[in-house]
Amino acid sequence: MDHIPTNKIKLAVLPGDGIGPEVIEQAVKVLDAVAERYGHFFSYCYGDIGAIAIDHTGSPLPEETLEACRTASAILMGAIGHPRYDQDPNAKVRPEQGLLQLRKSLGLFANIRPVTAYDGLLDLSPLRREILAGTDLIIYRELTGGLYFGEKEEGDRQASDLCRYTVEEVDRVARLAFEKAGQRRKRLTLVDKANVLATSRLWRRRIMELAGDYPDVEVEYLYVDNAAMQLVLNPSYFDVILTENLFGDILSDEASVLAGSLGMLPSASIGLQTSLFEPVHGSYPQAAGQDIANPIAAVLSAGMMLDQLGLQPEAEAVRLAVTRVLRLGVGTPDLKPNIGCSCSQFGDLLASAIIEGEEFSPRREKMEAGASTII
Repeated sequence: MDHIPTNKIKLAVLPGDGIGPEVIEQAVKVLDAVAERYGHFFSYCYGDIGAIAIDHTGSPLPEETLEACRTASAILMGAIGHPRYDQDPNAKVRPEQGLLQLRKSLGLFANIRPVTAYDGLLDLSPLRREILAGTDLIIYRELTGGLYFGEKEEGDRQASDLCRYTVEEVDRVARLAFEKAGQRRKRLTLVDKANVLATSRLWRRRIMELAGDYPDVEVEYLYVDNAAMQLVLNPSYFDVILTENLFGDILSDEASVLAGSLGMLPSASIGLQTSLFEPVHGSYPQAAGQDIANPIAAVLSAGMMLDQLGLQPEAEAVRLAVTRVLRLGVGTPDLKPNIGCSCSQFGDLLASAIIEGEEFSPRREKMEAGASTII
């Protein structure tokens, strides 16, 4: 269909390491399909981050990449990391430093991870089908405070990490979580350790105060150890989970197994001026270049980006395309599908599903034959 672009949007694209470039290529393919269907124009500015940036420039976050991110409406990132750094604890420069620097430089204060258990993939999870069915939750994690960014002391015989939070840091992520809960099932769970930690007591006091501004949202409070247990005993109970940096890092990784594959999970890191969208999975260098990676997490991250840009129908079209293709029984190897396909083939299917809408009807015989073009 022919459209005259009416909405020009500049996006910074950071493919990163390992399978990052492959899954990001599919996400861009899907964004181009959105542009074609809805009459937008996405301008892509590519930059290096992580191990590949170290190889090219010596820095995990080159200044030109940071500048491209600062001037973009949003940032789409693939993955960072390489085994040669994982196996060298003494490395002075590491890929992960690029992401931490990016978060700090752009003020990315809230990480958002939705976790959805798709009916056709329930058997991929280690949890029983009856426990997992109906799981649809979102974790809001504070991203720039706490132990990760506190003052550090490290010696041969002792070390310390300072955990510090201010009311302002709590408020800005909490309000996002309250607003999302109000749009969903109207239940927010604060996860803390208020029986032990002073910072957790600050969080709890402040959430109790903020709750008055959101009278339609039911608020409950769970200690982090109990929350970790409930995530595997009754994951469908949760709606919106709000927590601090360290707890959020651990719980969101725990929740990632609920979807059956890390390749299913998108995320967003929200900032004051721009936001970053990336799949939860790592760089998986063992699969790089084989065209077998699951691009769904990257594609759904692009969908979250469209939401943040105020393009809700477009974002919903992306999510609907993923659901439709999965219902066909098609998937990359990690999904153990009835009909196997490559990373690039999956991207082709998703793009077609978006452009064709209700008329989307791929040729099953081509899919089963594993043809390079299956639409």
